[in-house]
Amino acid sequence: MGKIPNSTKQLIVVVSKSWNSSTAKLYRFEKVGNNWRKISPAIPVVVGRRGMGVGIGLTKGLQGVTKREGDKRAPAGVFKIPFIFGKQNLGFNYPFYRMDSNYRCVDDINSKYYNKIVNINKTKRDYRSFEKMSLKSGLYDYGLFISHNPKSIKGRGSCIFMHIAKSSGASTVGCTAMKKRDLISVLKWLDKSKNPILIQAPQSQINRLLPKDLKL
Repeated sequence: MGKIPNSTKQLIVVVSKSWNSSTAKLYRFEKVGNNWRKISPAIPVVVGRRGMGVGIGLTKGLQGVTKREGDKRAPAGVFKIPFIFGKQNLGFNYPFYRMDSNYRCVDDINSKYYNKIVNINKTKRDYRSFEKMSLKSGLYDYGLFISHNPKSIKGRGSCIFMHIAKSSGASTVGCTAMKKRDLISVLKWLDKSKNPILIQAPQSQINRLLPKDLKL
């Protein structure tokens, strides 16, 4: 199994009931001295329509179905969080990238830009399938880019975010989503100097991924 970096002082932990559950709870923890402290009550979230699958991040050895492109499963594992994206920086203490209609996240497995966000004005298009990073629905007004499959291994899943959920509370095709106010609360809490990490898994696996002194 992977190891949480020693520099990590903030954890986002998402736990579902089973591999096939499309609902979950999000917890925030911050390390104070040598102890992990829970920040605020659990936040209800939705994950992939078909639950979770073992993703590619900082861990190895999870027991479960493998995450694949288009499988409608959110990745399980331990993941870095490179940046916040969206339409406006609300004073986040974290790297932020403004997204507009010129940006796409490529999910075409045959593209050299697979699992990358590109500016259509600065790259030559070699892809057929993509996600617009600015949506009329507002679901991507604010979000976190999750470093799943960072080496862009063909077919292992792409364009994984944490974003605003649909008003209906419907599940996603692989991301983790929640109410806008909850997401903004999480984004404003993040502190780059504390090297935040996302840990996401079903209840049966989550304690294998958490630090030894933190259990759910």
